[in-house]
Amino acid sequence: MVGRERVVQLLRQLERAACRCPAHSNTFHRGVGAATCIVRKTDYAFEMASSNIRYGEGVSREIGMDLQNLGARNVCLMTDKNLSRLPPVQAVLESLATHAVKFKVYDSVRVEPTDTSFKDAISFAKCDSFDAFVAVGGGSVIDTCKAANLYMCHPDAEFLDFVNAPIGKGKPVTGALKPLIAVPTTAGTGSETTGVAIFDYEPLKAKTGIASRAIRPTLGIVDPTHTLSMPEKVAANSGFDVLCHALESYTALPYNQRSPCPPNPITRPAYQGSNPISDVWSRHALHVVAKYMKRSVRDPGDLEARSSMHLASVFAGIGFGNAGVHLCHGMSYPIAGNVKTHSAKGYSVEHPLVPHGLSVVLTAPAVFNFTAPMCPERHLEAAEILGADIRQVKREDAGAILADTLRHFMYDLQVEDGLGAVGYSREDVPALVKGTIPQERVTKLSPRAHTEDDLSQLFEASMKLY
Repeated sequence: MVGRERVVQLLRQLERAACRCPAHSNTFHRGVGAATCIVRKTDYAFEMASSNIRYGEGVSREIGMDLQNLGARNVCLMTDKNLSRLPPVQAVLESLATHAVKFKVYDSVRVEPTDTSFKDAISFAKCDSFDAFVAVGGGSVIDTCKAANLYMCHPDAEFLDFVNAPIGKGKPVTGALKPLIAVPTTAGTGSETTGVAIFDYEPLKAKTGIASRAIRPTLGIVDPTHTLSMPEKVAANSGFDVLCHALESYTALPYNQRSPCPPNPITRPAYQGSNPISDVWSRHALHVVAKYMKRSVRDPGDLEARSSMHLASVFAGIGFGNAGVHLCHGMSYPIAGNVKTHSAKGYSVEHPLVPHGLSVVLTAPAVFNFTAPMCPERHLEAAEILGADIRQVKREDAGAILADTLRHFMYDLQVEDGLGAVGYSREDVPALVKGTIPQERVTKLSPRAHTEDDLSQLFEASMKLY
């Protein structure tokens, strides 16, 4: 047996060597002459978080029972004007009626929500004592419902309190929220899995959001029959969101290179950087997109393809919900926020609109050509999954190969020919760069550091694709 003096000596050696940053704290007594701790600057851990997910054809019929099981007595159902007349909402309403669940409907969600539309939904939620929420729709509906739940449960909070810094204060959410059941009707955002709610902050003409694990849905009801009502263009743009979620999270800065190291676990961001668990989900989502996305767009009745893309949205949502996205999304926010006159096909809206998935993918060829030098193997693997032959390719060509692969993929699905085709010109580049700068929550996850000049060049390279 080791002698007592030897044990004490070993403990003192450990004390002198050990780091006392929050990530490596210990309870040893700090004696005289103990070494000063060097606090680490990058994170050392990642955390896996996701909503519960239930998948199956017709599974929406169970939602009334779910609310009964939760003991819900007064439910807020949120959707948009167009969806309120379509089968997905009707299926949920029938389930609520069948199981005698009391509810009120808010159907004024704005497609591509703004701070104004968020506040309107929040006011609706605050005017009643709701004990559960149901969101039926795409990412716009689910994100709006997350915000309504959050601020109803924090009635004294100012709107910018929980909004991501530097636009908002980025305060952590410490109070409990009501249960939220999300029923996605598009195969794109993955919002049913994440603790993120995105909106257009009108004063800056750029998107921002709220990011906290506390706001993620309690349950995502993934019913593939709901995707059959998506028009061709909606299916395409939603699918491109899935594609970029998977690509960006797979190529994001590794979690152990992200800074700062959080002083408390509650301040560890939802977007943590690529990690071994998110990689699995993101890579698998890419495989599904490669196999089924074109089919799902070209044939709205192809239930296998649309079901597969619905699951791919979930897979990519779990991946990026924990790893994060980077430049494509960061640059997409001012593209959507500064839209002038572009009218998106397939969307029943009265305002100019560059749909989210479209605003994201338009810069993808330029972005991945730019980021490839930092992790060429991952860029080449993604290109191969999407159909490229990489057998004779050099590592330094990874960016060009993935960019060309993406262009071919986009061309086959008749994506608009760059930013110029949705109303932008080189004169708009300074405004687009200005709107990207506040998106540090995502842009800092780029594997390659970038300057304002780099962003300008990426926007200019995205004016025309083919």
